[in-house]
Amino acid sequence: MRKWIAILLAMMMLFSAAAAETTQKAPDYTMEGYDGEFSGRNWETNLFFSRMQELTGISFQFSQHTDQEKWTERKREMLQGENLPDVLFKAELTGAETRDLYEAGRIIDLAPYLEKYAPDLWKLLEKNPEWKKAITLPDGSIPALPAFNDLQNNDAMWINASWLKKLSLEMPKTAEEMTEVLRAFKEKDPNGNYQTDEVPLTFIGMWELRFLGHAFGIIDNDYYVTAKDGIVTSSLTSEENRAFLTWLHTLWDEGLLDKNGFSTTDSIRQITDDKKAIPYGIMLSSSPLTVVPVAALGQYSLLEPMAWNGKQVYRDLLGDMIRGTFAITSACREPEKLVSWVNLLYTKEISRLAHYGKEGEDYILGEGGYWEWNADTQTAGEVILPENTISEGGTAPGLTDAEFQLHYADEATRKNIEQLSALRAYCISPFPHVNLTSEDEKRIAEIQKDLSGYAEKAMACFVTGDTELTDENWAEFCRTVEEKGLPEMIAIWQKYID
Repeated sequence: MRKWIAILLAMMMLFSAAAAETTQKAPDYTMEGYDGEFSGRNWETNLFFSRMQELTGISFQFSQHTDQEKWTERKREMLQGENLPDVLFKAELTGAETRDLYEAGRIIDLAPYLEKYAPDLWKLLEKNPEWKKAITLPDGSIPALPAFNDLQNNDAMWINASWLKKLSLEMPKTAEEMTEVLRAFKEKDPNGNYQTDEVPLTFIGMWELRFLGHAFGIIDNDYYVTAKDGIVTSSLTSEENRAFLTWLHTLWDEGLLDKNGFSTTDSIRQITDDKKAIPYGIMLSSSPLTVVPVAALGQYSLLEPMAWNGKQVYRDLLGDMIRGTFAITSACREPEKLVSWVNLLYTKEISRLAHYGKEGEDYILGEGGYWEWNADTQTAGEVILPENTISEGGTAPGLTDAEFQLHYADEATRKNIEQLSALRAYCISPFPHVNLTSEDEKRIAEIQKDLSGYAEKAMACFVTGDTELTDENWAEFCRTVEEKGLPEMIAIWQKYID
């Protein structure tokens, strides 16, 4: 008898659990998008989404991609209408992907919803008509929403100011002055360990070295073009580029450039030991912390752009806006609710929740509006950011609050952020946001694959001296980049300026 009672009780418990499971509310919408494999983020357990659910009552079933190539392939599948989610978040949509998905009817026009259901975003667009224009297709539709950040990271020049002080040197203001500073860094043991281990200037590849081209008036984008006064040009075959490469070869020949610069990565060159002597004089990076430990952060100051013909200019890497971060598909039955949901990310309060977490739990706001993490820096990076926020790992829609960043409590970090903010005064966007046709985007990609591969390698060889920069070799370089499509590249971009 006792046995049957036990069985009956067990069955009752199973039925109770099953009933509870069936009555549990299913997610309201399906969300799909990209969050990079190195972000360490899991949308299913991330606190940002559960906190947003508490605020809005909206829940999601997630499909998170961590492989960039697989996410690109998945977007191609969606173009065919395969298994559409309700919303694309951290969508990483290119201009052509946005247009193609919209024209195929896979994502919808959000323009009719914005003024009523996204008033905060609408105010930003009305205040900045160039932003609105950049996300609007020729027919007036807005199929995808952007992210705004007026304090974008840039690949800046960071100089070891403590070395300058020790050697009684001034901040270099020209290419010639930088050369002299780098020579002193190499020869005068500024890190004081009685070894010749100083790396005067460290960098990663030719892409990063090209940021020094501003000292010769070069501000091209990754496609080697720039638009000025309605004319699209390229510096690749210019005398300025030849002079720039000649200068870089001088630095390389004298051992002033990192000998591993064309083969290293941030993870390889990074120093994590606080006690190790710092070897780097000038580094090209978004932050010194990608290369040196927190303890050494205070040694570095941002180096203002060097002058060329009396002017200081620098390439604006990303600008204030990143397009294609959020879209709603034709499968969604109530798009106005998701537009209202994403609108919150364009407010300062929820943008802080997205990028820094919850006040009192993840960070502490102190006197004067200064804030700090509610944990040590390592825990903040390894736990708070990936588990409680959606910062990095793919660009989320919304607003990044620059004022909040500028009120970080740690003085050395705040100094670096302030200097990055000041750099914006010199930054020039090489090319405005435009919406390419599918054909033009495809052709540009074809040219770029062949042209960039050759140009980067050839210029690196000029720097290292593997190819001597003679008149004959320079003429061959110019002839080859033109054969690989540089004039056609310029002509395609010129159409959009016209």
